[in-house]
Amino acid sequence: STRAFFEDNIQEICATVHECGGQVYMDGANMNAQLGLTSPGMIGADVCHLNLHKTFSIPHGGGGPGLGPICVRKHLAPHLQGHCVVNPSSAGSDPAGAVSAAPWGQAGIACIPWMFCTMLGKQGVLDSARYAILNANYMKARLEPHFDIVATNKNNRCSHEFIMDFSTIRKNTGIVEEDIAKRLQDYGFHAPTMSWPVPHSLMVEPTESEDKGELDRFCDAMILIRKEIQKIESGEWSTEDNPLKHAPHTQTEVCATEWTHPYTREEAAFPAPWTLKRGKFWPTVARVDNSLGDRKLKLRLEE
Repeated sequence: STRAFFEDNIQEICATVHECGGQVYMDGANMNAQLGLTSPGMIGADVCHLNLHKTFSIPHGGGGPGLGPICVRKHLAPHLQGHCVVNPSSAGSDPAGAVSAAPWGQAGIACIPWMFCTMLGKQGVLDSARYAILNANYMKARLEPHFDIVATNKNNRCSHEFIMDFSTIRKNTGIVEEDIAKRLQDYGFHAPTMSWPVPHSLMVEPTESEDKGELDRFCDAMILIRKEIQKIESGEWSTEDNPLKHAPHTQTEVCATEWTHPYTREEAAFPAPWTLKRGKFWPTVARVDNSLGDRKLKLRLEE
């Protein structure tokens, strides 16, 4: 489930849909927690697209590149897509038409998941799912004393991802998920998925590829941010002029002669020990108006 836990009764759900004459379409975005442990066919899905990004190692986000096979049960195979130039061997007898500009998709990207699976082998692919689940549950255990975690399964376990809900923080302090996401840049992190699938949240997906040190560094950053929010709750910092509301802080701003904020430059730009020890990743752009940017195709820089 995109709500970050495995639906224990998913087979029953699919069977009920089939009994009523329906078909089940499964989003393959969450295969990171399923490889070698379960499958769309075992669950009872009729159609599934497999997102090769993240789970199978191709880049995730940033506008692409996107690629993934569409898998179906035998009764839907005749309708698998074809192509007007060259029909791939998987095309059905009654193809639905092209869904990609090239018959086999983006070949330059398709070779990456092929190499990923070939080099890992059966056991390695299985282990990648297990590590992804273990990493997410480790981070959830570290962060749940500090943040509200969206409901997981009956054992209080998540799948390969978990969701932090900031609704209470938003109500008490005015700090919203965007403020926390922007503040993470000052700590050297690109923020995880924001405001989806739960409003006012961040969804963390560590995957199998990060070591424990990096998982701990992210958790430490989130815990330090929670302590900053406590300063707003106590009144030590203003609800309007604080490091979260003005994040991220650029080098130009921090090094300027004038500094008008009630918090220090060090608190703004070097909030954690590793930003000094291992080097600082400086955001190139300060806080922007996201909704304005969404509405305007072209923006003009005013000096």
